[in-house]
Formats: sequence, C-alpha cells, structure tokens
Amino acid sequence: MGTEDKMKSFKEHNADISEESVDFSEAMTLQHRMKMKAAFRKNKAKIALGKKKAAKKLASPEKLKQRAEKQAREILIKKLLKNKSKNDLSFAGRQSIEKKLDKKKAAIKKIAKKLLPQVKAKDRAKLKSKDGDA
Repeated sequence: MGTEDKMKSFKEHNADISEESVDFSEAMTLQHRMKMKAAFRKNKAKIALGKKKAAKKLASPEKLKQRAEKQAREILIKKLLKNKSKNDLSFAGRQSIEKKLDKKKAAIKKIAKKLLPQVKAKDRAKLKSKDGDA
C-alpha cells in the first residue's frame, strides 16, 4: 500500500482546493463562472453568516483596498460600456471586458488609490450608523 492510497487530511484537502481556486487577475471562462455559481449557491448560508459578522466590524486595510479596486474596475467598465449594462452582455462579451480590464491594471490601481479615502470614510460611517441603531 503506497502513500497515494492514504486518505488526505482536511488541511491537505483544503490546500489542494485553494491551489485550484480561480485567479481573479485573469478573465474568467464560462466553466469558471459556472463553477463559482455552483460554489456560491452551495455555501449561500455560510456566506450570509460571514457577511453579517463582518458588517459589525471595521474592515481591514487589505479589504478596503480590495473594495477600492473593485469600485475602480466598475468605473472603467462603465466607461467601456458607455450606457449599456454589464448584465446585458453575453458571457463572451463579459470575458472580453475582463481581458480589456486586465490590460488596464495600472489605471485600476491609480483610481483605487484615489478612491481609498472615500472607501475608508464610508466604512467608518457604516459602523457609526450601526452603533447609533443599537
């Protein structure tokens, strides 16, 4: 009996899964989109619980940076699509937009850096309003 017959531990299994996870710096293919859709549907309750807990805390600097980058991407998408909605595009259309955005990483970082103070202020305001309600 070789080592390949041995059952993987939970940590080993999770390490394998994380290595296979989708890299968001590249445009997503149709298969990746469908895989992500299934994963989110499966873990819907866990994700909702995590969001609820996270809403009560101040976001980390890394999370704030992610949010700013996402907003920057959305700004560039709006510029590329003019007055069309991203939801109206086909998968191929969305994929081509993703590829165009991959070429504009420097612009995304630059816009995100400018948006960061607004994102931080919004996060603090969200937390203050939660404290005021309680």
